[in-house]
Amino acid sequence: MLPISARAGADDDLGYQIVLAPADGDQQERLLAKAASGQLARAIFNAAKSEHPERRIILRKDARVIVDSSSGKLR
Repeated sequence: MLPISARAGADDDLGYQIVLAPADGDQQERLLAKAASGQLARAIFNAAKSEHPERRIILRKDARVIVDSSSGKLR
């Protein structure tokens, strides 16, 4: 087990972000999850697409878009 203080900086290792793009009337995207590995990030992305089929979901690695559900293409 890690002490809480050592765990606090662990978010720095979570370079993948899965976000819900703004919908009509929303001003900001909503962070759904962060992940350390691409495989986990992809699984979360697919789960988010199932949970929000009508919404745009974006998977990023740092500032780069990896996949966008509106296009479905890997970048």
